[in-house]
Amino acid sequence: MKKIAVIGSTGSVGTQTLDVVKKNPERFSIEALAAGSNINLLLEQVQQFRPKMVSVGTKELADKISSALPSGTSVFYGEEGLIQVAAHNDAELVITAIVGSVGLPATLAAISAGKHIGLANKETLVTAGHIVMELAREKNVAILPVDSEHSAIFQCLNGENIKEVAGITITASGGSFRDRTRQQLENVTVEDALKHPNWSMGAKITIDSATMVNKGLEVIEAHWLFGLPYEQIGVVLHPESIVHSFVEYRDSSIIAQLGTPDMRIPIQYALSYPERIPSKSSRLSLTQVGALHFKEMDFERFPCLKMAYDCGKIGGTAPTVFNAANEIAVARFLNKEISFLQIEEIIEKMIAKHSVIQNPNLEEIQNVDAQVRKLASSLLRD
Repeated sequence: MKKIAVIGSTGSVGTQTLDVVKKNPERFSIEALAAGSNINLLLEQVQQFRPKMVSVGTKELADKISSALPSGTSVFYGEEGLIQVAAHNDAELVITAIVGSVGLPATLAAISAGKHIGLANKETLVTAGHIVMELAREKNVAILPVDSEHSAIFQCLNGENIKEVAGITITASGGSFRDRTRQQLENVTVEDALKHPNWSMGAKITIDSATMVNKGLEVIEAHWLFGLPYEQIGVVLHPESIVHSFVEYRDSSIIAQLGTPDMRIPIQYALSYPERIPSKSSRLSLTQVGALHFKEMDFERFPCLKMAYDCGKIGGTAPTVFNAANEIAVARFLNKEISFLQIEEIIEKMIAKHSVIQNPNLEEIQNVDAQVRKLASSLLRD
């Protein structure tokens, strides 16, 4: 029985993680759950999984749910609550499914406590990859990728020598607007952007998929996870989302991981690793799929991906700026304050304004993150 803590339990990855746990009660148990403001769903999860501790976004929410919790469940809140759920319990594996850089302190606390990490929070490595990976090595902690693309690469590298890798390629569906020209993007709506053709994801990640920011974050994350230079990390458009990513070796062999577009499959692999256990997900039939298509990435059509590569290569606090500016821009788009194309405009302006700090410490990263968020919140206001 593997003991699990989930940070971000009411989000898309969090709920699918608990679905995997529910279908495998003899293998996994839930020690702790952290959510933001969706307390109704959190209380349902608590009743089903009976964790020893939970965390919510604010003290007011903690006070509101405390009387509804079972007698053996403690409640915490805020950043300290995330840290409690991540580090101060008997969990062996912490699934970091919270969206955004808010998950960084809790992830570092979990690693410091010797917990293995199931990483679905890509912003953790984007903003502080050098700190996270160094601490993981020091504490002998495994960072197990939960994103389908990184899970695919992780599986394709299993048993292989990283020095024999010629390159890795991350596949991209292209998101909601993959068949539209830039001119056709000028008046798209929030509702249009949230209609992802393949995956069921939260609102922020769905928008990131449409701008290709999500793929840019994945490129930076892959750099840290697998220790490869950016020149060896490619991206191709693959509209079917069947080949989740692939690795080419120096002998010209290519190993790919294929599967249906179902996040429960990579989640389950992270939970059960190094074992593979039977899955309740639907099986892939290549004869039914019939054909798979691939297309070179167009950086002019998807400039956010080009910006991500540039920031990754610059290093230091540049990826922090890219991520923070995007988080604010996406929130403003979802709130209908700015247009879809203004998301990339805000990111570009914030990168241009920033003086990069190389090899930043955690405090410097957090300061830059806060400053960028504040300024990005006021850009392009009438």
